[in-house]
Amino acid sequence: MWKAIKCVAVAAFIAPAVPAIQVACLRFSEPTVTAPIVWRWMHSKLSGVPAAPLLYQPIPLRDAPVTFLTCVWMAEDMRFFEHHGFDWGQIRASLEQAQDTGRPARGASTISQQCARSLFLYHKRSWLRKGLEAYYTVWMEILLPKKRILELYVNSIELGDGIYGIEAAAQHYYGVPARELTLEQAATLAIILPRPKTWDPTSPTPFMLRKRAVILQRTAGVMFPIELIE
Repeated sequence: MWKAIKCVAVAAFIAPAVPAIQVACLRFSEPTVTAPIVWRWMHSKLSGVPAAPLLYQPIPLRDAPVTFLTCVWMAEDMRFFEHHGFDWGQIRASLEQAQDTGRPARGASTISQQCARSLFLYHKRSWLRKGLEAYYTVWMEILLPKKRILELYVNSIELGDGIYGIEAAAQHYYGVPARELTLEQAATLAIILPRPKTWDPTSPTPFMLRKRAVILQRTAGVMFPIELIE
């Protein structure tokens, strides 16, 4: 019995350190696989339903188009370079809006939180996932510079069924490397992030076109702060 108690105590001590170790390893090394990719593979094996071909091709941040980075920055997390993982202003606004409307709180996840989810967790919503997401986010902000977080983010985000990262998406949808995307193509890929499996960037709906127009208007004249990530 004492042996079992000791094992539990050791596990309880080690478990909280695992995320820190995982994040620290990503400071200089590229992940060969992410948790959503593993979950996708396991689901296919257990269900017996073949999954779509996997496309995952990480690239250095310098090869990602600035237009895409700017669109994502403006659409997903305008305070990315200012906060430390959590945008408390957006969280409060989301909760207040939910209280006023009686509807579920809208998403207020930062790029750092989305990156943690895309690398280490799963996409099904639950309080457990949100708690783990927050814990990973804290360690990412402590151990990784903003440039590395952004680089990991653009390489791990899901942009279609089995399509992960901006390079894979650019080649799959438009047949070009990410650095050759046009402004409209980059903006279209940015707006499908909320629903990457249902929104097709090659056949945008009127709603998608309106969202793209809003993003393009928001980014007009905005200079991406390259100096902050170089």
